[in-house]
Amino acid sequence: MGAHRWRRVSAPVRTRRALTAAALVAVAALGGAGVALAAPAGPPPASGIDPVRAGLPLFGTAQRPATGDTAPTTVAPRATTTSRPPATSRATSPQTTTPRTTTTPGTTTTTVPPATTPTARPEGIATTPCTATARACVDLASRTAWLLDGDRIVRGPVAMQHGGSEYPTPTGTFTVQWKAEQYTSREFGTPMPYSVFFAPGGVAFHEGRQDTPSAGCVKLVLDDAKAWYSYLQVGDEVQVH
Repeated sequence: MGAHRWRRVSAPVRTRRALTAAALVAVAALGGAGVALAAPAGPPPASGIDPVRAGLPLFGTAQRPATGDTAPTTVAPRATTTSRPPATSRATSPQTTTPRTTTTPGTTTTTVPPATTPTARPEGIATTPCTATARACVDLASRTAWLLDGDRIVRGPVAMQHGGSEYPTPTGTFTVQWKAEQYTSREFGTPMPYSVFFAPGGVAFHEGRQDTPSAGCVKLVLDDAKAWYSYLQVGDEVQVH
């Protein structure tokens, strides 16, 4: 940049600046050392400056006292103390062993099983070996049969003929499978009127002779065979004892 040319300051201006500087010196003295106040900037010194300005001290930069090499301040971290609960000793109970029972040779221990209550069986119909759930009842030992309705006897006892040793009549509880008013045995070729089939193998109630054994069926006289055929329906229970 080119050199600046400065105008000379008039006397009133110089006097005002001198008073201002003196006031600043007084304020600095009252506020304590180290307070730096900047004086109004003036033109650089030139030849012919009045002696009043030249004799004033220079303000504007506060000098920090030299302290030499100062180490950086390190803040130590705050120690954190963790408190633990006091250790408790767990009481350990001594291990116990269940004594084992040893059976002395020659000693017999008898264990009595708990008493059991027998399952209640449905009450049988008087004078019959069958229960109230049966609709037809057969007693092979006495060669008799009944028709039942709950605990009531509808028909019987009536005579019947059952199978022999070669073709015995099966025992147990069965249900009526199907019926045929006129039927002829395919195996033996004999007629079986009023057949009511109730057991595997073609075993049925039907009309037949009473002086010869059957091939497993229950043979009835004609009137009884008609009554069995009319009374029993598919699904009815038949008990043979």
